[in-house]
Amino acid sequence: MDASARPWPPPLGAYAEERELFRLLQNMLEELLIHKPDDPIQYMINHLKQNNDDAPRVCVLGPPASGKTTVAMWLCKHLDAIRVSQETLLFKEILALTKEAKAYQERKQKIPNALWANLIQERLSNVDCIKQGWILEGFPENQEQAWMLQSSGIIPRHVVVLYAPDTVLIERNSGKRLDPFTEEVYHTTFDWPSDLLVQQRLVKPEDLSEEEMSKKLLKYHRNFPEVFQIYQKVLKSINADQPSMDVLSQVCCGQLLKEAVADKTKLGELVKPYIDNGYPVPDNLVMKILAERLNALDCMTNGWVLCGFPRDIEQGEQLQKSHIIPNRIFFFNLPYESIMERLSQRRIDPVTGERYHTTFRPAPTPEIQARLRQNPRDKEENIEKRVETYYRNVKELEDFYEDAFYVNADQDPHAVFEFIESCVIKPLPCKKLKSL
Repeated sequence: MDASARPWPPPLGAYAEERELFRLLQNMLEELLIHKPDDPIQYMINHLKQNNDDAPRVCVLGPPASGKTTVAMWLCKHLDAIRVSQETLLFKEILALTKEAKAYQERKQKIPNALWANLIQERLSNVDCIKQGWILEGFPENQEQAWMLQSSGIIPRHVVVLYAPDTVLIERNSGKRLDPFTEEVYHTTFDWPSDLLVQQRLVKPEDLSEEEMSKKLLKYHRNFPEVFQIYQKVLKSINADQPSMDVLSQVCCGQLLKEAVADKTKLGELVKPYIDNGYPVPDNLVMKILAERLNALDCMTNGWVLCGFPRDIEQGEQLQKSHIIPNRIFFFNLPYESIMERLSQRRIDPVTGERYHTTFRPAPTPEIQARLRQNPRDKEENIEKRVETYYRNVKELEDFYEDAFYVNADQDPHAVFEFIESCVIKPLPCKKLKSL
């Protein structure tokens, strides 16, 4: 068997994951390759003493009017990080190079990429950015800036990229309003504040004309592919026009069972009779398939998201005994009426396989509507049984995973995703395992 494909021993992987050793080693290697010290050992000792590797390091990118400022400020608020942008560097900081950069701007000349990189490096080397972490808004804008940041040792752990159609961005630009007190951005059509006092103090920023905005968008589209290539391994795109739950890659337990059957593995042959007859697969078989998948090299290096498992306290305890320890646990809360509405009205087109919902996504034509079918699992009596089973088991699971996060799932999917992402980006402190 190829050594590179051999599963890692579960206790080794669990220990490294709990103590975030993979990320620590990656950070140390990055620092060594960037600075190339003569004494690597002493350099890393000093690095570990002085730096906070748990602090967030995030870039928020996107075209003009895509909402970079709003997202950056939201991240700073939830992560207690420092926001760094063109505005803060030029008008809110007293840095050694600020005067030189402002001189270019006053002469209406483009600020050189090297000067921007030096300004950012100077700001991020301050104690508050080192200790609290930073959210870099709108940088880098092009490949040269990205290379200069990397050569200065500025390597983000996450790069959030917002995108929307150009027509939407041009419309947004004309309706932007700024709160000079909080610096929050609002819009006359899409996001008008309910507070009358906030409304009265909003000011119209110096908007670009539609022609200037189009030029800016063209420049962004020309430069972004090169930036994407540099950050593609840590980059996450978010639709800023129509938010959707395009969440992290996940490992779903039910899907794993089906894959095992389809691949005709030995475990799959044992599972097949249960799936064919509609019976629940015994926990011991589920755990064997799950442990095999999660101890594969890609899961150990890239991480995993386990959906809908464990379902009860016994399965949770078996996961822990198998050294499969999640570092984030999310419980989704949803009112009974919303559960029933979401599931009981689901329909499927047997011809195309397309899924519809009688309220949220009705069939586009009477012909398609007439042939829609309902999965027996989505009948109200069957939903009631599944909900009862969930409520019967969830209290013990909540007590078992005492550090879990609770998500209000009865809201816009983008709001749900933002909350989850904030919990994933911010590192958790190391903690001892719960004893059985």
